[in-house]
Amino acid sequence: MTAQARSGASDPALVRQISMQVNGREHIAFVPTRKTLADFLREDLGLTGTHLGCEHGVCGACTVRVDSRMVRSCLMLAVQCDGASVQTIEGVTPGPEELNHVQQAFWDKHGLQCGFCTPGMVIAAMDLLERNPHPTEQEVREAMGGNLCRCTGYQFIVDSVLAAAEAGEAGGAP
Repeated sequence: MTAQARSGASDPALVRQISMQVNGREHIAFVPTRKTLADFLREDLGLTGTHLGCEHGVCGACTVRVDSRMVRSCLMLAVQCDGASVQTIEGVTPGPEELNHVQQAFWDKHGLQCGFCTPGMVIAAMDLLERNPHPTEQEVREAMGGNLCRCTGYQFIVDSVLAAAEAGEAGGAP
């Protein structure tokens, strides 16, 4: 079966071969040029931790890191990541059945309820703490403002990020 047939595209110009590292593993694939990074991660790689909420870049559930930069994967095309390094929620743990200090803080401080927004929240929190390891409550609120949650009311999320910052100070950061 050709890449064109696998992708469902009838015009070979609409399919490109890409190569990217996802969570430290190299992936080479043929993708339709209009396929979003979110769909590629979920459908082609089976990384379903990247959630699709609004598909307009508003909710933040699809947040991943591309070349150490936080992006909305629903707005980015997979072909734009050719040669890039992508980190999803599946790639933040130190090992199987382990949580990193941010995930642990979300667990300990009840920063998750239904869990739908949590992957994007964790990626956003990790991005903030990498840039600012000692944020104030207001800085946490501003940094997390691009990620929407319909369950917790945000206070537990803010508490979780502040606890993760403390854990990072105590050597909890990977």
